[in-house]
Amino acid sequence: MKFFDSHVHFFPDKLAGKALPQLSRTCGCPYYSDGTRAGTLAKMEAWQEENSFAGAMALHIATSPRQQAAVNNFAAQSQQGKLFCFGSVFPTAPDALEEMEHIKALGLHGVKLHPDYQAFFIEDPCALPLYAQAEKLGLPVAFHTGRDPYSPYLVHCHPAAVARVARRFPGLTIIAAHMGGMEQPEDAAKYLCGQENVYFDTAFASRFLTPEQFTKLVRLHGPERVLFATDCPWSTVPEELALLGAAELTEEERENIAWKNAARLFHLDI
Repeated sequence: MKFFDSHVHFFPDKLAGKALPQLSRTCGCPYYSDGTRAGTLAKMEAWQEENSFAGAMALHIATSPRQQAAVNNFAAQSQQGKLFCFGSVFPTAPDALEEMEHIKALGLHGVKLHPDYQAFFIEDPCALPLYAQAEKLGLPVAFHTGRDPYSPYLVHCHPAAVARVARRFPGLTIIAAHMGGMEQPEDAAKYLCGQENVYFDTAFASRFLTPEQFTKLVRLHGPERVLFATDCPWSTVPEELALLGAAELTEEERENIAWKNAARLFHLDI
């Protein structure tokens, strides 16, 4: 079975050696790649075994206004072969809306927002114009959803808030990472499951969901709106595929989650 990893992270080579250890210490999470583009690609290919690596989507994050253009230019340069990228904007940057047009012009596949690292709540007034712009440009928006080790006691992107944003911008495609809410499966089920313009991804899900919980969320939301993902370097393909394999799903449903849903959503020939 092919797999497409819809949620990976890597950094410019000169930053990876510093960024990964620092993030690992901050969040208390081990890492499983060296954080470079080449290292991430090598890991994906090494993790194939009986499966076939179809590609991966890197979700880049601008953690300050001055980073936006550099992050997005790096993302565009990184789109080669089996690697594809989202860009990012910083919500309070004065030129965030213009930078979203730049993301579209670069041929990037969406916008990643990480409310914990970017210090905003997803319903803050500064963020709403971004969603309207993404809706207009046809750019999916991916959120880190639920808890995050960086800010464990303050949830900046609660599933209920994602649901309200999704209803306010019905033409906006939202990817609620971590199965709709890291460590918040009950809230994801209550508020987000069934919302038609919202996708879940499986990033890091093996670390906080049992196969039974995972199956329940997929059944409630619909397997056609779930994307296979790892959150590499913070998890691995074998671990996340094992969760998918242990779920009570048909082979067709597993294949859709593993790669077909991503191919349709991102318009990829993989």
